[in-house]
Amino acid sequence: MTTWTPDRIEEVTRLWNEGLTTAQIGKRIGVSKNAVVGKAHRLGLAPRPSPIRREASLRPPRPPVVRPVAPRPTIVIGIGTAACKWPDGHPGEPNFVFCGSPALVGKPYCRDHYAKAYVHSRPSHGAA
Repeated sequence: MTTWTPDRIEEVTRLWNEGLTTAQIGKRIGVSKNAVVGKAHRLGLAPRPSPIRREASLRPPRPPVVRPVAPRPTIVIGIGTAACKWPDGHPGEPNFVFCGSPALVGKPYCRDHYAKAYVHSRPSHGAA
């Protein structure tokens, strides 16, 4: 026996045109809402807007969140300066700065950034 008898197809079409939800139609005729969606698609019934998008469009838009940006100190680093030269941000953007913490002797970075920048190789096993 097929699920979609001519009577059920007629009922789905009628209820769809009345604007019932797919869940409501499914409960009335004894099938899942997904079965109703599939049948409506195969029958070529008029598509409906998403109820999720419709509810979202009824709500007033949220104002944009503006978070205050704490001012960062301007650090001028010249060649030979013993300050960490690890970049923070993207060059050309207003908040771009260098770390500026005390650098390791003879190195361009502080202890923490030195550990990130340099990966020490493992000694090879079995090297003669």
